[in-house]
Amino acid sequence: MDLGQLFAIIVGAIFVSNFVLARFLGLCPFVGVSKDSDSALGMGMAVIFVMTMASIVTWFIYTYILVPLDIVYLRTIAFILVIATLVQFVEMVIEKVSPTLHKSLGIYLPLITTNCAVLGVAVVNVNEFMVTDLPVATSFIYTVVHGLAAGLGFTLALVLMASIRERLELVDVPESMRGIPITFIVAGLMAMAFLGFSGLKVG
Repeated sequence: MDLGQLFAIIVGAIFVSNFVLARFLGLCPFVGVSKDSDSALGMGMAVIFVMTMASIVTWFIYTYILVPLDIVYLRTIAFILVIATLVQFVEMVIEKVSPTLHKSLGIYLPLITTNCAVLGVAVVNVNEFMVTDLPVATSFIYTVVHGLAAGLGFTLALVLMASIRERLELVDVPESMRGIPITFIVAGLMAMAFLGFSGLKVG
């Protein structure tokens, strides 16, 4: 296992290939839950957990069920079922532990089930770490690290957007630009800023 490669995976998933700002996946919760920092952080923690656990479970399913049975073509359905189960678990835990956070997240929490960013992580894991000649243990570690780093990247983008939107509430924004229009402009500027990381040479 190459520590340099691990570092490259982490930096790549958080900054260079950020799932929101570079791959443009998961924009629905990114825009909908970024109205205040607390909700954004809560959603980010939920996504980190779901992405990491989904990476672990889908690795086992792909490696020990889909490939041996030669039913790899069912991977999308299998991955969606895994993600849906994890999201239901996370929703029950948040509702029990923090009803306020559960209420503030609203419909966007169960929408993690259909969040293309979570499914995207699972698919990227397969394409980059499972269909290669990597040793099984190395493939597993890379998959888990990538899932965790992708969740951290999603949370970073979400919290940054929430912080900016909170500041915008105190600014005299033209009436026609308030709300979603200025949010999309800020998201575009953030994406351009993160594009600067694409020149990093890591690994």
